Amino acid sequence: MAKIAKAPVFLMKICYNADMPKLFVDKTIEINAPASKVWNVLTNREHTSQWAPEFSGGAPFHIESDWKPDSAVLWKDQGGNVIVEGNVTALEPNKFLRFTVFDVRGEKPPVTEEDGITYELTEHTGKTTLRLLQGDFSAMPEGEKYHRLSAEVWDRVLPKIKALAEK
Repeated sequence: MAKIAKAPVFLMKICYNADMPKLFVDKTIEINAPASKVWNVLTNREHTSQWAPEFSGGAPFHIESDWKPDSAVLWKDQGGNVIVEGNVTALEPNKFLRFTVFDVRGEKPPVTEEDGITYELTEHTGKTTLRLLQGDFSAMPEGEKYHRLSAEVWDRVLPKIKALAEK
């Protein structure tokens, strides 16, 4: 019987501090593909299974959703277990997507409408600029640490998204 590696997941507890400035990962990458193709790489399970493992230390991992407003967004391991869940909070196909992300082993913290992961796609002459935002980490204990770790993961993920979209 094959042994399934458990994906490491960061547990996050939110504590709001109004005096602390907001802390978001903010990354941009230029992709030589139309926005519709980039969108497909971001939302199609076939593609998420190729870049999402970066969030689990390389263990098989994918994201499932029907990508409609208020729909569930489920990050699942190889065995189909939900590790991270959230909901689509804003959507304009091929242009804008925002969804929340919560570790299922912890309490769901309160969030603002800008919290979670946001993809902004801007197409110009067949090329797409993808802007990624994730946060707000300022409301978390050790938020600066989790901000840094998330930024490092996105530095590995975005080139994979680019390569898949440019195929």
